[in-house]
Amino acid sequence: MAITPLNEKIVVERMQAEDKTAGGIILPDNAKEKPKQGKILSLGEGKVLENGKRAPFQVKVGDKVLFTSYAGNEVTVDGKELLVMSEDDILAVVD
Repeated sequence: MAITPLNEKIVVERMQAEDKTAGGIILPDNAKEKPKQGKILSLGEGKVLENGKRAPFQVKVGDKVLFTSYAGNEVTVDGKELLVMSEDDILAVVD
């Protein structure tokens, strides 16, 4: 099943959490912090402006991005956990 966001919404797949700390300690699943980095899977059509036109996105499909801690809404599609968020929740693009 495909998911297509509406308006200024973006679908992001969160990166995998680290299994080990920098010191080599293996973390159990309940101790892992959810990453604040992900890959953009799809974009909506853009925010509707006052003149009726749509604002272009500053990001594109495939970009790796950093986002705020509580960004978006989590949804599960075909067994994958995805985030649906606004472009405002994205802080930066990672090269």
